[in-house]
Amino acid sequence: MYMARPWIGYACAAGAALLCTLIGLAMAPRFDIVNIAMVYLLAVVVIALRFSRGAAILSSVLCVAAFDFMFVPPQGAFTVDDVQYLLTFAIMLAVALVISGLMAGGRRQAEARAALALESETERIRSTLLASISHDLRTPLAVMTGASSSLAEGGERLSPQERIALAQSIYGQARDMSEQVAKVLQMTRLETGGIALERDWAALPEIAGSVLARLSERLAHHRLMVDLPADLPLVRVDATLIDQALANLVENAARHTPAGTVVQVRGQHQGNELVVSVEDTGPGLPPGDPDRLFAKFHRGRTEDAIGGAGLGLAICRAIVRLHLGKVWAERIPGGGTAFRFTLPVEEAPRPPVDVEST
Repeated sequence: MYMARPWIGYACAAGAALLCTLIGLAMAPRFDIVNIAMVYLLAVVVIALRFSRGAAILSSVLCVAAFDFMFVPPQGAFTVDDVQYLLTFAIMLAVALVISGLMAGGRRQAEARAALALESETERIRSTLLASISHDLRTPLAVMTGASSSLAEGGERLSPQERIALAQSIYGQARDMSEQVAKVLQMTRLETGGIALERDWAALPEIAGSVLARLSERLAHHRLMVDLPADLPLVRVDATLIDQALANLVENAARHTPAGTVVQVRGQHQGNELVVSVEDTGPGLPPGDPDRLFAKFHRGRTEDAIGGAGLGLAICRAIVRLHLGKVWAERIPGGGTAFRFTLPVEEAPRPPVDVEST
């Protein structure tokens, strides 16, 4: 911040010289002039440590000038009768130059390390993304290639049911690939601030109903339970993004739990928050810190042969944080997993009152 606004350093240098002068005037009756010089030297050190070299040099010049004018005999003039004070002035300037030089070098090294770390992290993410996408797209591409080849080379010899099955397979794999690419693009937009919230009042049961209807096919082999009381308060959110966050959690539960297990969607009003939960009775969380599940490209169980770019939970966390909420995962006693997130509850607008015309 100081480097972006260099005038702050120069203003602080002038203020430090003035403050030291006031302190020196208060000390003058009881302290030797050498002690007053140490106050100015301390100011020079502080300015040199926190601001640029230019501010440090200005601080040393102003402090030397103020000390000379106010305290060095003859007072009230910029002349020096005692040569020893010239050494004091030189030391102040040397301290400012040395410390500011060391700090500038340290800042350059810190910036270089930060740039190197950013480059390394960018390369790691790029490599992880390429590995993840290539791994997850290889299987659907092979399925689509095989199915389309069968249709192209021998479609006339296949029964209508077989042709429909192959077409559905191609469609399903293409849809999954499209969803994975869309998640990568959405994660990029969320991280770069490319998504602006369009808040409006919404009811959680309506959002959940839309999500569950859209994912009915993927939940067909699970026992779905919904616990969303009708008196839940309205929330002022971007309904499209909250829909996406909840859908990612429900889809994650359906994907990572065996058929026949329970997937429950719940909503609770707790204080000034609305807590949304997606719970399941599956195998539970993998060992380790549950918060790692929300990292980009992380898969809960690396041994699972389950597709996905590992971005669903990361997108959910980014969306919830945009709404100033929290998201976490926890183990359910007796087995199973609960993914929860909160949304702040604000006072909803009151409906207009009908006034009968007289």
